[in-house]
Formats: sequence, C-alpha cells, structure tokens
Amino acid sequence: MAVAGRKPKPYMQAVREGTFRADRNKQGVRFPPRDPQEPDWSDLLPGSDAEVVRARETAAELWARIVPALTYSAGLVDAQRETVTDLCITWATLKMGLRALALDGHVVQGAHGKARNPWVTIVNQHRQHFRSLIGELGLTPASAQRITAPDPGDEDDDIWD
Repeated sequence: MAVAGRKPKPYMQAVREGTFRADRNKQGVRFPPRDPQEPDWSDLLPGSDAEVVRARETAAELWARIVPALTYSAGLVDAQRETVTDLCITWATLKMGLRALALDGHVVQGAHGKARNPWVTIVNQHRQHFRSLIGELGLTPASAQRITAPDPGDEDDDIWD
C-alpha cells in the first residue's frame, strides 16, 4: 500500500544539502562504496540470433551511458546494481518489441483470424516498468530535480570517499 505525501529524500542527499534532521530523515542501509560492476549480458540475455545480440548491445550501451552518471550524482554502489541491470534489460526488451511491432504490425494473423500482436502487451508492460525504474533512479527531468549532485570543489568533509 502506498504512503501518501512526498517521497522522503535519500539520506545522503539530505546531508549534502544540509537539510538532515534526525526526526525526519533516516540513514537507512549503508552500502560499501564500490563502483557497480557491469553484468555479463550474455548470461542475462542468452541466445545467438540477431535480435538477442542486438538486445545485449543495447543493454550494454545504456549501462555505459548511465552508470557513471548515477555513481557520481546519486552515489550508486555495486550492491544496488540490480536496479540498473533491470533498467537496461527492460530497455533492451522494449526496443526489441518496438522493432517487432514495426516489422509485423499491431495486428497479426492468429489461429482464429486477426488478433492483436502479443508484442503490444509486452511493450506496454515494459514501458510501464521502465517509467517506474527511471523515476526510482532519478533519470527523468522531474525526478532529477529532486537529486542534488555533490559539489566537486568541496573537499572539507567529503562523504563520497
């Protein structure tokens, strides 16, 4: 069940902004500061046909684009990499489905006549999941405004070391 109201700020963000209050912010779980290791895409997306190879390349490309930014801006660590891995796989599957729809169309011939292409449902479900993940990671313009990046010139009390 969802809780009404604004989402609480992550602990590290409240500390960076100087708005931490013990009665409103909880430290939560602290993970060791280790950079996320890229998963083996061939293990997560097995197969050798062209679409699966393209999906692995798409997932790896998205990983390479967003993980360095999330590591710097949000303090992403290796213990949290599964969320980003899920995002990359969701994006690769979404793109695979969109290509299939472009090639086959939204309506296909079924056993009992014309029917909706199953990729329509898959694409819609993955699009919803993708939206929830990018919101969780602060990758939309609106959610990115809620995250404050650390000041690279502030070396006095660097909590990122």
